[in-house]
Amino acid sequence: MRLRYERIDGQPRTGFDKRDDLINLRTTLAAGYDAGPVRFDAELWDSRVWLDGPGTPVSTGEVNTLELVQANVSGEIPDAFGKRTSLRIAAGRFTLNLGSRRLVAADDYRNTTNGYTGVRADVGTAGGFTATLVYVLPQVRLPDDPAELRRGKIRLDREGFDLVLWGGIAARRKAIGEALAELSFFHLGERDTPGRAPTRDRSLNTAGARLVADPAPGRFDYEVEAFYQWGRASAGTGSASPRLPVSATFVHAEAGYSFAGGWKPRIAVEFDRASGDAPGGSYGRFDTLFGMRRADLAPSGLYNAIGRANIVAAGVRVEAAPGRDTDFFLAARPLWLAASRDSFSTSGVRDASGRAGSYAGLQWDARVRHWLRKDRLRFEGNMVVLRKGRFFRQAPNRNPGGDTLYLSLNLTASF
Repeated sequence: MRLRYERIDGQPRTGFDKRDDLINLRTTLAAGYDAGPVRFDAELWDSRVWLDGPGTPVSTGEVNTLELVQANVSGEIPDAFGKRTSLRIAAGRFTLNLGSRRLVAADDYRNTTNGYTGVRADVGTAGGFTATLVYVLPQVRLPDDPAELRRGKIRLDREGFDLVLWGGIAARRKAIGEALAELSFFHLGERDTPGRAPTRDRSLNTAGARLVADPAPGRFDYEVEAFYQWGRASAGTGSASPRLPVSATFVHAEAGYSFAGGWKPRIAVEFDRASGDAPGGSYGRFDTLFGMRRADLAPSGLYNAIGRANIVAAGVRVEAAPGRDTDFFLAARPLWLAASRDSFSTSGVRDASGRAGSYAGLQWDARVRHWLRKDRLRFEGNMVVLRKGRFFRQAPNRNPGGDTLYLSLNLTASF
């Protein structure tokens, strides 16, 4: 069970209250049975909120009551492709965390998670080669009606062939020195269907490459990942919206050094750029599909303004673990728009003329975690300060108010 209190002052997203409070409660119950050649797993999620008002940003990212997110059967075939190879197959409902989790993830910070229904296959060889292939129907969280959400009405999530994700990741350990190399490809197909809210009818292909050397005491580390996205998508959700060709990009790069010593401090420089849409006959805004955001950019929850779309972020991060039960980080990131006429990231704030410029502001982001009782009770505190730049102060549909202060206090109990 995780209990969270959130507070925001100077909400940067348009259309919501400038000041707000919210209480989130997320309860999960998992069970598994190992029958030898096969294993059965199930997990029930219940996510609810309190203190919300008409101007509070409450969505299926916060509320999803009594949902069987996972219910699957899996099994492993040893030596499936020769000696010291493996093949593991899972079928049913499950969560996914693939690669860097920037495209396909089970979001942990958010009060709800992403679930998928379909088939997953994992392949391994003795030479350090691994591959994961998926064909899944992403679960659409219900209800999506605002009034039903706020009441916490119980409705089973749905999946169907109107929303399909398939593809996979191939990786090799020690491809260059100690670094792991990955290649990935995913296709997302989405279309309108009766009884469901109109969609943008996306048909997106996303290809990526990643090279990562993990942190270790007394060593430099790095990560570089880049995606190119193409296909077609509607300009809006209306039936008359034109279908546009898509050409979008994303890149993440970081380099760090971990010091030896009791606190295990690490300092890193980071850079993220996700393309935005510009005038013309194509669509250029990067779509992160089902990716997480907390590890790279900022918390979701009441803040939720910084995501992997129309953003340029460069910064410095310092992290350390003063003891076995405590860790923290502090990051400073100047933020810009990649395309000055598109809405900034996931804030909804836009200046179609571009006159507000491209500097969004300076974000300070901090987190501390501490085990009050090892493996049983954990505290987590998050704080974000956004010193708003020219764009947030001049864009026509900005949310009036000063700089943003976001705070979340969390207690997680495990049984």
